[in-house]
Amino acid sequence: MGIKYKLKLRDLKLEYLVDYFKPVLKFFKRKEKIDNYTDLKNFIQKKSAWISQVTLYGYLKTRMGAKYVLMFEDEIFLGSINKAKWNIYAVALQDLCFYSISYLKDVFQKHDTEKAKEIFLEILSDEEKNQMPSDVLEKSKKEFEERLNKIEWDNYHKDLPFNKSAIALYEWSPIADELKNLDRKIVLNSMILKWDIIKKEFSKIINF
Repeated sequence: MGIKYKLKLRDLKLEYLVDYFKPVLKFFKRKEKIDNYTDLKNFIQKKSAWISQVTLYGYLKTRMGAKYVLMFEDEIFLGSINKAKWNIYAVALQDLCFYSISYLKDVFQKHDTEKAKEIFLEILSDEEKNQMPSDVLEKSKKEFEERLNKIEWDNYHKDLPFNKSAIALYEWSPIADELKNLDRKIVLNSMILKWDIIKKEFSKIINF
């Protein structure tokens, strides 16, 4: 995340605490209906942010235990968290865009599959203003196009739709590789279980 002014360490710590709690609080707000594509875009953006941050911070806290708070004194570690957060979020956006449009096409016979790309690029435009790193933006656009060219819309939402974001959580979490190797199954399952919560919510509030 590009920062135009020098932050003090205490400011960085506060920023990351806000990052952790803000999506959690938003998640427990009253559930709104998804009545149109604008609502869908907002849902995708908010839930992707929630899942990427909650799973990342949750994993770090679980693995580090009492050392978790102390690591927020380390500016290098904070930079690693920021990089991981954006990269996991970018893949989560892709997964949820594809999932929701596939679901609409299969379950509601909504055939406007071009909306997936439109929504995705609108969200990236928003996040560019929020200082999403340019390299993450460009990489995510490329990955989205590659996946878009191969997707089977009728089946995507039924066929392990969130595997890539689960793998992104595993790969980008700033934990030593020898420790991550021990945690692989747990980390992947933690992301999938969080996505199951979002899938259930989506099926209840979609109102096209």
